[in-house]
Amino acid sequence: MEQDFEAIERLIAVMEQHDLDRMKVRVGETLYELVRREAAAPVVTQIGHVPAPVMEGSGPAPVAGPPKNVKRVSAPLTGVFYRSSSPDSAAFVNEGQRVELGDVLCILEAMKLFNEIQSEFAGTIVRIIPQNGELVSQGEDLFWIEP
Repeated sequence: MEQDFEAIERLIAVMEQHDLDRMKVRVGETLYELVRREAAAPVVTQIGHVPAPVMEGSGPAPVAGPPKNVKRVSAPLTGVFYRSSSPDSAAFVNEGQRVELGDVLCILEAMKLFNEIQSEFAGTIVRIIPQNGELVSQGEDLFWIEP
């Protein structure tokens, strides 16, 4: 029980640090969903092994699947998505921009480590899916690139 409390405290600190309104995180076998209802009072729900029901009008709008010719760049780990190296810097890439193999697309921050995500494809960015500062899960689409 003490470990759950400490995990929740750390998750709330991450929410406050990144000014997040909603966050879903798996810690071991337990899935936590934190939702900020008021500016200073996050609400924590321990979901366990059951996926949370999606209620109409809650959370981000679903993302339609990519066209067949589009290459998908997915998150290799769970972390906070950043489009630039600092708040004062320009974004690494923008929609409509051509990228080459190995170009840095974004940064994912996980446990205070900043991981550069590089393009595995050459082509044009047709969609950037997460918002800057949004928590993304491993395997979630980040970019769609048209060769």
